[in-house]
Amino acid sequence: MKPAFPHLFSPLKVGSKTLRNRVVFGAHTANMSVNGLPGEQHVAYYAERAMGGAAMVVVEPMPVHAAAVLTRGNFRHSDDSVIPHFRKVTEAIKGHGAVAIQQLYHVGAHGDSDLSFHPHWSPSGLPSYHDSDGSHAMTEAEIRETIQAFVDAARRCKEAGFDGVEVWAAYLGMVDQFWTPWSNRREDQWGGSLENRTRMSREIMSRIREACGPDFIIGLSVSDDSSTSVSLQRHELAEIVALHDELRLMDYVTCGSGGYLNFYPLMPTFLFPEKLGADLAATLKKVVKHAVVTAESHIRTPENAETVLGEGSADLVSIVRGQIADPHLVNKAREGRADDIRGCISCNQMCWGRRGRDYWISCLINPSAGREFEWGGDRFEKAQDRKRVLVVGGGPAGLEAARVAAERGHQVILAEASSRLGGQFLLAGHQPRRAQILDLLAWYERQLDRLGVEVRLNTYMEGTDVRDIGADAVLLATGSMAPGTGFQKAWPEMESLPGIERGKVWSVEEVLSRQAKPGKLVLVFDEAGGWRGCGTAWKLAEEGHQVTLITPDAMIGKELSRTAADAPLRKILGRLGVTTLTEQTMLEWHGNGVTLSDHNSGATRFVEGDCLVLATTNLATDMLAQELRDLGIAHRQIGDCAAPRQAPYAFYEGRKAGREI
Repeated sequence: MKPAFPHLFSPLKVGSKTLRNRVVFGAHTANMSVNGLPGEQHVAYYAERAMGGAAMVVVEPMPVHAAAVLTRGNFRHSDDSVIPHFRKVTEAIKGHGAVAIQQLYHVGAHGDSDLSFHPHWSPSGLPSYHDSDGSHAMTEAEIRETIQAFVDAARRCKEAGFDGVEVWAAYLGMVDQFWTPWSNRREDQWGGSLENRTRMSREIMSRIREACGPDFIIGLSVSDDSSTSVSLQRHELAEIVALHDELRLMDYVTCGSGGYLNFYPLMPTFLFPEKLGADLAATLKKVVKHAVVTAESHIRTPENAETVLGEGSADLVSIVRGQIADPHLVNKAREGRADDIRGCISCNQMCWGRRGRDYWISCLINPSAGREFEWGGDRFEKAQDRKRVLVVGGGPAGLEAARVAAERGHQVILAEASSRLGGQFLLAGHQPRRAQILDLLAWYERQLDRLGVEVRLNTYMEGTDVRDIGADAVLLATGSMAPGTGFQKAWPEMESLPGIERGKVWSVEEVLSRQAKPGKLVLVFDEAGGWRGCGTAWKLAEEGHQVTLITPDAMIGKELSRTAADAPLRKILGRLGVTTLTEQTMLEWHGNGVTLSDHNSGATRFVEGDCLVLATTNLATDMLAQELRDLGIAHRQIGDCAAPRQAPYAFYEGRKAGREI
């Protein structure tokens, strides 16, 4: 039988090493260091992906200099004390058959003074696009100091057991700033001509080769930001990469997307097309003669990867978020079990979202990410005592609890009141471009079937029903519901919205489940600043409704800013003609419109609308919990029925509860 992914599972020589397949777990900031050193959390995180089949693991970027520090979790720069700690990381990665690389980076102008307490260094002193600071135009001595810092960092990597390093020249960081005429306005030997603008990178890489030897792998990371006019265009990047390749300065080049001038494609959400890094990779494949080319950015699945490789666009593919969501993606694909891969939903909530708030990263659908050292990854030991487990509610918390309990050998019954599994997550999957959620729910259905979970749909459970089943363990995942009052956090003294009794006021859940039929003019009040309100407004606008999106926040999609989805979403809403009103509180619903109060001026206005759709905080559906307490039946509440929150915490509590039975 022909293998499903013949290109993906062919070996490839990179420098002195032969990779067992074509999948890389690429560099990203996991932000897990403690006092600047990698610990057991970090070791276990990377080991899990190597165990899962990745051929090459590129450990998160090491700042090479005090001016390069960007996050709380950055490693110590310029300090040999990191070497024995990183040796544990490399031994874990290589012990599972993967090649271990570390990325070396310097952000140049785009530093973070709160963390570095150091001036941002750059070629020409331009402003930072990371914060509101300016930068310091480097002297020649400081350029030399920075080059030496890269070389010293590479030497530490070799002593720690890494097989090589990846020099970061992407996203308009330090090296890219020297390459780019817009950011490099120098008139000395470091600016002007192509030879001068590439002098820094050429010296860094040639001196690393000299210091670390011919068998030490050197990679180069670049990115495609061709939509920004002042950034290097693809043909210009191709000329630069070809020059480095001709000099045999690198063994591979990795192609990402976006940058500091165009941040949103850097970690693309589901709003962007897939396989973003493939176009630049294909361009570079035409000019390099010695180095291999890696395509990176929104390559989520083995199918994506096989397509990129089969088209000849790249020699390797970097799947990062896909292997965060399922660290055993590679092995499952190799074993012909692609349907068992839990697919990334491109939400960015717990990977980039947590990193952006300077926490260690995790994953919305894989809460074991970042907890491998405690939970052993998404792998489960059989329970010593097999129990009969009842899970009530088939949303994220209930699905995950049922799956994990069954994985551990328990006999599981999952009772769901509706005709479909998924709860409110299912409704979210019907918003535009969010079908990856539906794919995930289909994955759960396959897993529950494989594990022999008894799924009872259209089964509303009361306390006596739970008692009659007589389960050894009862988990309640009954979710949450809209309060139906129109209460607004910005107006705490009012328990309900005046005029709500006039009708034509619905929750987003009622709209998404087709229980409500909005008229032509729809008002959406979004108190949460997330996908419940914004995604519903988008869906209604796509369906032809004239939508006005109202929020008490200072911006539309406030909570989406942490996932780098807010600005692309606002552009979509703008193209669809959605009217947006910020910093507004509702004073009264009139049945044909709403009176609003401006938070800043206090001015009031009437906005016409045929109906009002509310995205406000839900209330826990905990009636069954109270019945069970009255009956003296032990149980555990998980997910929204414990407290309404976002989806990551439901998946987390489901997995935690299933592990602990």
